[in-house]
Amino acid sequence: MAEDPENTDPRKLDERIAAARKKLEPKPRADEHYSRANLAWRMVIELVAGLAIGFGIGYGLDVLFGTMPLFLVLFILAGFAAGVKVMLRTAKEVTVEDEGRGNGG
Repeated sequence: MAEDPENTDPRKLDERIAAARKKLEPKPRADEHYSRANLAWRMVIELVAGLAIGFGIGYGLDVLFGTMPLFLVLFILAGFAAGVKVMLRTAKEVTVEDEGRGNGG
């Protein structure tokens, strides 16, 4: 049995494989990227969450130890710092993604 030369040519095989992969590749969804408004809300929520967690821990420790303003102030400041740090990390991730897509601005 002689093999068909069209089926054994590696270039044709590569072309057929590429065409098949392109057919099976999922189409990009429109909602996969964040709009700037969604990104801004995400950053605000990260900051508020840091403040709220700091408030909760500080208030809880102050009630536990009876030192009302001390831990509350310290943990609110720590929560604010943590929230800002997370916001900066998010901004850096978005900047890297934008540069990767060629949206540099």
